[in-house]
Parts: sequence; structure tokens; C-alpha cells
Amino acid sequence: MTLPIDVTEAALRRIAEISEAEGAPKVLRVAVLGGGCSGFQYEFGLEDAPAPEDTVLGGGKVVIDPDSLPFLSGSRIDFKDELIGARFAIDNPNATSSCGCGTSFSI
Repeated sequence: MTLPIDVTEAALRRIAEISEAEGAPKVLRVAVLGGGCSGFQYEFGLEDAPAPEDTVLGGGKVVIDPDSLPFLSGSRIDFKDELIGARFAIDNPNATSSCGCGTSFSI
């Protein structure tokens, strides 16, 4: 059973800002790939539309492929604009450790 994945208002606002700047609606693709310094890494990308097999979240603004979905179960997708930079970030309860970059984790 897949637990809900939360998308914050900050993340949805940033996707809307990007879409407006691009002049066309965009969706944020969130994927989990093997690699990184901790075993898995997050990948973020912008696309025009979801693929048929994607799970669609956040009112159609965030998409996750079926292979990545189990790794993200119960997570929160956020956008952080901090002194060190602005980025999409994931708070993942499944991760047992992560590295300093915030995009690599292990389970």
C-alpha cells in the first residue's frame, strides 16, 4: 500500500511561477534513480505533460513514475528558498540516511 505523498504550497507556487515564465503549463517530474553518494538519488525535471503510467499529484502539477513511487511513499515534496540557494526538496520518511547535498539517500 502506498502512503500519500504531500506536495507543499511552496512547491506548487514555484511550479506555477516556472509555468508562467515558460509561457506554458509545466509539470514537475520527481524520480528516484540508483546512484548518488548514498545509493539512491532524487531527480527533478520539468515536462509538458504526464505520461499515462504516472501518478499525478498536486492538482496535476507533480508526476511520479511507477518505479519511483514506492521509494517516495509518505514523503513531502517542498520548495525551499534559502540563503544557500533555492531548490525542490523531499522529506522522505523511508530514507535511513542522506548526504549533505540533500539529493542522495539510502533505504
